[in-house]
Amino acid sequence: MTTGFDYIIVGGGSAGCVLAAHLSENPSARVCLIEAGGRDTNPLIHMPIGFAKMTTGPLTWGLTTVPQKHANNRQIPYVQAKVLGGGSSINAEVFTRGHPSDYDRWAEEGAEGWAFRDIQKYMLQSEGNTLLSGAWHGTDGPLGVSNLSSPSPVTQAFVQSCQESGIPYNADFNGPVREGAGMYQLTVRNNRRCSTAVGYLRPVLKRTNLHVITGAQVLRIIFSGSRATGVEYAVHGAVKTVSADQEIIITSGAIGTPKLLMLSGIGPAAHLREHNIPVIRDLPGVGQNLQDHFGVDIVAELKTHDSFDKYNKLHWMLWAGLQYAMFRSGPVASNVVEGGAFWYSDKKAPCPDLQFHFLAGAGAEAGVASVPRGVSGVTLNSYTLRPKSRGSVTLQSSDPRQAPLVDPNFLADPEDLRISAEGVRISLDIFRRHSLAKYIRKISFFDDNPLTPASFEDYARQHGRTSYHPTCTCKMGRDKMSVVDPQLRIHGLDGIRICDSSVMPSLIGSNTNAPTIMIAERAADLIRGNA
Repeated sequence: MTTGFDYIIVGGGSAGCVLAAHLSENPSARVCLIEAGGRDTNPLIHMPIGFAKMTTGPLTWGLTTVPQKHANNRQIPYVQAKVLGGGSSINAEVFTRGHPSDYDRWAEEGAEGWAFRDIQKYMLQSEGNTLLSGAWHGTDGPLGVSNLSSPSPVTQAFVQSCQESGIPYNADFNGPVREGAGMYQLTVRNNRRCSTAVGYLRPVLKRTNLHVITGAQVLRIIFSGSRATGVEYAVHGAVKTVSADQEIIITSGAIGTPKLLMLSGIGPAAHLREHNIPVIRDLPGVGQNLQDHFGVDIVAELKTHDSFDKYNKLHWMLWAGLQYAMFRSGPVASNVVEGGAFWYSDKKAPCPDLQFHFLAGAGAEAGVASVPRGVSGVTLNSYTLRPKSRGSVTLQSSDPRQAPLVDPNFLADPEDLRISAEGVRISLDIFRRHSLAKYIRKISFFDDNPLTPASFEDYARQHGRTSYHPTCTCKMGRDKMSVVDPQLRIHGLDGIRICDSSVMPSLIGSNTNAPTIMIAERAADLIRGNA
């Protein structure tokens, strides 16, 4: 075994890049970052619109859920990034952070020190906002955040239609008021994506105490008794090991992290024995409590070519590419998911329980319906912000090359179905308001079918999918199903922490990239004794 590092970070995604940058600030700390994917060299990563081309393919793990028994037994594509920067390199770049009550709920669930008043400073220190400032925003952080330079006319019409339906305009979803409709701010700087690989890692790659390994499949964590001492990984078929003198930090995400722990002997003992894996620590919560946003998309055909679909034609595509290459402007500078809203399925709710994403195009993401060839369209997505359904991540076998069994258990709770159906109803209402309706020729499915609560529920079961926000599979807390304590240390083990979205006690009511970066920011202080 090669000894040579103080810290080994397993997973170069949104959290891993943050931790590599911060822990290597101390020149005497030897830091190793291991990522299964490659470097973020694909040009699609750095173009904001590239998101639409990366929800399947070589930059993902190619996962699919088990049949979802509450969603017509469909097996749903389950996108997880496999590239340096992780989700922040391939996501839709939408920058939202959730409601303060989401974090206060964490503290109530056993995550002391993670209430909103405790974590807000970490949100702000990560943020490099080019427009907003004050008590709710940071301006000097590594994560570039900016407004969309030129929103499309149909996105602006969406925001106006929301106002016509009674949803007020909101210029800042991360300010003191969450509800309303408006344009999303994006993790974009100078019309280029700002992933954590770009914002955090790239500026420090020349540090002599930082070693980055890519294309490396981690096989297991090595233990000496109850202490994590090293990592075994494979590169091009060759198995290698590295050791850590201080800590091993797992940042492989809500799917990859529980898989790696179970392969290493940490998890539900009976499940590990089923696969002949020696038990290092019986932790029944590993891989349990999976929570994700179940997004339901409605597609509408437009009367004219007012969405980004017109750029599917070669001459328009070439024109857009030239405009971006010369001026960093035009459709390539858009993330497609330009506008959105936070609103209520029930006005008695203390905060919005639905989120909407408006896409100025149709069929932009894998598994989402499109429009007929030669026709332009738009998409409106909605999801239940705080689902009650709980799923799991389990092993197929003890072979690290085998994908895990991912079961989000979507719509298992009737309340999730009720809110999802209401999201469909509200989406249709927005489509039919004046400002957007004047663009629309046909709303797919709903122009030919009855509009009833039952039809809305049926539509959600058949057309819902992941919103790429898996969380909570190694939750933080003190109860018997928790995996890490509030300092992110795995219960009963030494020299190992988990610092990614899997430690969330419950799902945040927003997109999850910014909260995951916050977790890594605070984790860096916890590891260094500064929190």
